[in-house]
Amino acid sequence: MVRYEAIDALVASARQEAELPPADRRRQVREALGLSRAQVARALGVGPSTVGGWEGGRDPSGEVRDKYAYFLNSAREKLATLEGTSPGSPESENDQSAASPSSGPAPGPDAEDVEVLHAAQPCVLCGKPARHQVAGFPQHLDPAACTTAAAAPAPAPEPARPPEPERGQVRLRPGRRVQTGPEPDLIGDTVATALSQHAGDTEAATAALIKRAIPDAMLLLDVARKGGRYDVVAHPWLPDILRKPSARGSDQIWEARPKWARPALPTGRHQVTNLDINGAYLSALKTHLPIGQLEHSTGDIHDRRRAGVHLITPPAWEHEDVLPNPLGNREEPGPLWVTEPTLRLLLRLSGPKYQLCDRPQIIESFTSGATENLLEKFRLTLKEARDQALADEDEVTLEYVKAMYAKFVSTMGESNYNRELYRPDWMHLIRSQAFANLWLKAHKAHEAGLKVVSVQGTDELHVIGDWRRVFTEGRAVTEVKVKDVYSLGQALTDPAAANDATD
Repeated sequence: MVRYEAIDALVASARQEAELPPADRRRQVREALGLSRAQVARALGVGPSTVGGWEGGRDPSGEVRDKYAYFLNSAREKLATLEGTSPGSPESENDQSAASPSSGPAPGPDAEDVEVLHAAQPCVLCGKPARHQVAGFPQHLDPAACTTAAAAPAPAPEPARPPEPERGQVRLRPGRRVQTGPEPDLIGDTVATALSQHAGDTEAATAALIKRAIPDAMLLLDVARKGGRYDVVAHPWLPDILRKPSARGSDQIWEARPKWARPALPTGRHQVTNLDINGAYLSALKTHLPIGQLEHSTGDIHDRRRAGVHLITPPAWEHEDVLPNPLGNREEPGPLWVTEPTLRLLLRLSGPKYQLCDRPQIIESFTSGATENLLEKFRLTLKEARDQALADEDEVTLEYVKAMYAKFVSTMGESNYNRELYRPDWMHLIRSQAFANLWLKAHKAHEAGLKVVSVQGTDELHVIGDWRRVFTEGRAVTEVKVKDVYSLGQALTDPAAANDATD
């Protein structure tokens, strides 16, 4: 008797590999969404070079092939949704072909940035009716539909750049310049040159690199913005509230910098660990930043698609004995101007999940359409350089990168050291985002049963208890390191009292 069970089982277990589009189309779809190889690689659990190989003609196999096919199909569906066509329609195919590096239309905005208008409004670029709104600004999604693009000079070897928008406007970039080779390693090349110029003297090279950190950061920002959807308005109109009353006067925007110490400790002697939060300003570069000119509004309304500064009536804080006030140490009563990160933190803490305070009341605001990803490529480039420097124990690069992001933030306000970028609104928002991040870490420690002893500035968190079960120790941006360990309080001499204190 012939047995066919084994054959049937083999056929039943066979699987058909997921279908993949041609190699050139894979890259087109990724770039049309404005995604880097590194981003796709992280999502799929492979290296960027592997994704590059797939886009060059090699095919993955097994489970990772299924994941890659799922990504490509999802990306095509999103592109079709943005363009209003079905994924398999001829219009969709044409749109994706048009997004190829050789033909050059810019990748469309993320879905969360785009809103369909019920009634057409004037495009901020050409003034003609537009049916979509990008980050709060009416625009044509297709540059070809915009008369600004249509009025450009006749085609030339290099596509003509459309006229600059008026100050405060936002423009969808009309094309993406494709690099023919690997992206330059600006940080690595600069460090290597400095070391060569100083004959390997690490101290001299580090000092020289720190001196040039500001112009180098601006160059890196310019390179990181290539292919971005929005032009950075380096010197927009700003309301008087964002200008200092005098050269030595205080800023009128309250950044909520914490400077808090616990009023009373539990009885007994305690070991306190001062934790250093790594890369506080680097992490804070990921915050909602206004793109265009700030516009004034009144009323208790908060639009999460916009960002800026707000005059609020602050809520009372009744937890000062265990946690700092999210507004920092403020003694003056009454309304005050706060930034977007501070307002969002207060709204979060007043919500149903936390219920730690009343909702702040908004009196008036200066805001613009915003995105959380405006500096994302700039931030990721610095983070990757920092991570590599840590892995290589390269203190020269580490100090150089730290100077780049710290000075970038500190000099974009009223500073004589950075004439290329004047964005005090960004400076205040990034700083206060760092403070908000630190406050949330303090709250995390408190919720985990640690006793928070002190919270200072952007990177100091003093706690009592086993902090390693709450935070990961290390030097990465997502980790913390020990800055100091010290003791507070008086030792108990009564054993019974000691037991009570322990309990």
